[in-house]
Amino acid sequence: MTSRIAIQVIKTIKDMRRLRQILHGTIGFVPTMGYLHKGHLSLVKLAQEKNDHVIVSIFINPKQFGPKEDFQTYPRNTKRDLLLLKKANVGIVFLPNVDELYPSGYESYVHVEKVTKKLEGKSRPQHFIGVATVVTKLFNIIQPSHAYFGQKDAQQVIVIKKMVTDLNIPIDIIVGETLRESDGLAMSSRNIFLNDRERKQANIIYKSLRFAQQLFESGEDNTKKIKSKMKNLIHTTLGHVDYISISDPQTLKEVAKIDKMVLVNLVVRFGKTRLIDNIYLKKIK
Repeated sequence: MTSRIAIQVIKTIKDMRRLRQILHGTIGFVPTMGYLHKGHLSLVKLAQEKNDHVIVSIFINPKQFGPKEDFQTYPRNTKRDLLLLKKANVGIVFLPNVDELYPSGYESYVHVEKVTKKLEGKSRPQHFIGVATVVTKLFNIIQPSHAYFGQKDAQQVIVIKKMVTDLNIPIDIIVGETLRESDGLAMSSRNIFLNDRERKQANIIYKSLRFAQQLFESGEDNTKKIKSKMKNLIHTTLGHVDYISISDPQTLKEVAKIDKMVLVNLVVRFGKTRLIDNIYLKKIK
């Protein structure tokens, strides 16, 4: 029988740094905004397999939400999260409040250029400034050797990798595959907001990505045609397409023809719930 380790919940930067000073070996860090699901826990497992210690943070970052976005209604259940992490044998959880990370007078931000102006950045111009800033702060506080992020948020991963490279931050970024429900819907904390009818239809997002893959494998390399057919499929349901992108996986520059690996990324709304997903397509020689 596997023994359980005691979980330490750290709420201040001072205490987190004090604890970090006595930890030896590799540190795997999994930053989250809470309301954990199997996708988060799969990243925890990855971290546990490769590191001497694992630290999970829970912090709903207000700086990455716009004024009309869902910060106030974002799902929260810290008690449940801590029980899940304890069951997963996580020993250290960093649980700061907003004032701890953004005290009165706070005015320093991290801005990654170019890749943040595309896709999500077009409609949410402050989003990635908030993401890059909080991740930089967490990296600085925790000083992990490895940090773990999910592929579902592909643009976020690209932004963080670019930031780590440009700022010479000595952390390896590890990307875990997107975990899905049995019908293909990507696991997300926001799925809880879907009503029964929306939930039944939301798997059209993954179906449309698979459809793009089938079109590509059958010889279609015109991205405009692929996007149009994906959109038509999605619009047979309650889903409303915010955008479909087929782009270079490093720069996120849109491509007209697929002649190398591309990232197919899309955002679909069901009611007020905004869901994101993606896959890679690669031409087989």
